[in-house]
Amino acid sequence: MPTPRSSVQGLPAYKPGKSAEVAMVEHDISSAIKIASNETPYGPLPSVGAAMAAAALNINRYADHRATELRSRLATKFGVTADWIGVGCGSVGLLQQLCLTYAGPGDAVAFGGLTFEAYPIFTQIAGATAITVPNRHEVIDLDALALAVTPDTKLVLLANPNNPTGTAFDAETLTRFMAAIPSHVLVVLDEAYNEFVTDQDVPNGIALVSHYDNLAVLRTFSKAYGMAALRVGYMVANPAIVAEVDKTLIPFAVNAMGQVAALASLNVEAELFERCAAICEERTRVLGAVRYLGIDAPDPQANFVWLPVGALAGELTVAMEKLGVVTRPFAGAGVRVTISTPEDNDLFLGALTNAYTILTTSDSAPQPVAATHSSITPPRNGDLRTQ
Repeated sequence: MPTPRSSVQGLPAYKPGKSAEVAMVEHDISSAIKIASNETPYGPLPSVGAAMAAAALNINRYADHRATELRSRLATKFGVTADWIGVGCGSVGLLQQLCLTYAGPGDAVAFGGLTFEAYPIFTQIAGATAITVPNRHEVIDLDALALAVTPDTKLVLLANPNNPTGTAFDAETLTRFMAAIPSHVLVVLDEAYNEFVTDQDVPNGIALVSHYDNLAVLRTFSKAYGMAALRVGYMVANPAIVAEVDKTLIPFAVNAMGQVAALASLNVEAELFERCAAICEERTRVLGAVRYLGIDAPDPQANFVWLPVGALAGELTVAMEKLGVVTRPFAGAGVRVTISTPEDNDLFLGALTNAYTILTTSDSAPQPVAATHSSITPPRNGDLRTQ
């Protein structure tokens, strides 16, 4: 039997959120909703759907490998030249390319202790060593992370907002961090959820790339643009970085349908961002209800909320699944819950109230820390930051 590389042996496979159909079978229930994978609940806008339908007539032809038109449109959007734009199979595809491009055996990759689960997987695939630093108050601890950087460190991966906690660090903290990082270390700012940020203190990484030669910013069409199934992501970075990362781009990784849909979505951003604003309003409502139960959920800046219930995470998830609500557990830490439609959110809050009350009133149940937030401040209407 052939033996894989040592860095691949024992590698944990990426586990997507459980589907509603699987939960229905597992628990013998007739219906369920999935709010486990941070997908938008809304389908494509009519103009985007029409563009995709037209593109389907040409699937016998290869796509433009470089997605030249999409790079050009994104460059115009952000006020840079096209050589500052990279594309990939979702932002996660670009993450893998970055690890393969810049890290290898003997190198180190640094990231938060509870963050996007693909980071340690891609680090191990590259044969590099992971440096992890515990989060502080559910936020990536940039000051501690800067101190953990070693001469062998080649990459620092920062999710902002962070996944799964939904928290975000501010611009001042990022500026201090970048000043402390050696110029040979590439800092990757993963902004997959940027369009859901309402806190004005959270930095817009793309506005910073021209100031730092060692900063690359990732975005995606999967979340706010509702194109999760099409796998289109992009990077904004110094052209020298883009040129190197392009070398590890799988041929035709960004498929033709995805390119067409992305271009069509850029034409209707105003309407798409109205959907984001509605999700943020629902996020505030859900957050208030979660805190009312005594769960000390941190302030979310993504399209999900984080329930830091610790050892209760697994039991709570299963209990809600039995009530027809599929969420995403992180063992020993908490549960991530995607904000969906008001109807789905009501189903979640009902299931959470039922399950959490039963579990926390049991004599043997682990007791979470009580909420300390004194108030809930909703995002200002229409205050989603401009791109």
